[in-house]
Amino acid sequence: MSNTILQAQAVSKAFADADRSIRVLEDLNFKLAAGTSAAIIGASGSGKSTLLDIIMGFLEPQSGEIFVDNIKLDFNQNVSKWQANISLIPQRIYLSDSSIISNIAFGIEESQIDVNKVIEVIKLSQLDQYVNTLPDKYEFRVGEDGKNLSFGQRQRIAIARALYRDSDLLVIDEGTSALDQQTQSKIIKSLNDLKSKPTIIMVAHRIEILEDFDTVYEVNKNRLKIIYTK
Repeated sequence: MSNTILQAQAVSKAFADADRSIRVLEDLNFKLAAGTSAAIIGASGSGKSTLLDIIMGFLEPQSGEIFVDNIKLDFNQNVSKWQANISLIPQRIYLSDSSIISNIAFGIEESQIDVNKVIEVIKLSQLDQYVNTLPDKYEFRVGEDGKNLSFGQRQRIAIARALYRDSDLLVIDEGTSALDQQTQSKIIKSLNDLKSKPTIIMVAHRIEILEDFDTVYEVNKNRLKIIYTK
């Protein structure tokens, strides 16, 4: 892998915000080195999630180009290969009526689950203290769509699931919104301390945790600018 995992050049895209007003992202430039972290901030409806969708290859820009390791992202040819290397942590995650282990190693046959790895990602997602209070520990059933868990606990399972996949890029689209500032900060710091650290992009709202990122971008007035970098 080269030093730069992801680069966007002169990307523009029109989109509709919550009140159906048409807005435009214009001439955005974004650069993120492998193993580093970036936060994206901006007002509601400014285009943060639209930018993430472009970066992940879910939306094709009207103009401009996306490069991954100096290879142009072609939405007709190699976009699926890029998406296979991405783990997305959404604000809401689907959970099956099964154990914590099964939900973290979601889609993997029970006999193939690496339990030690599940325990490791539970610690990284700051879920271990809660799990240790449960009578069934890691075998605790979360209930249909996680009804036996709080919203914050569900978000931490989403983080653990993404980490279990060992993806090159970890995208957090308000996936820690239900967590307090201290827990959010601990999770980001845990990710930064990993030996095999994924590249991280996160839509963030808490000013207090922005210093935990290598770079902070702001979407403002249709443009993207760096407001902080280490």
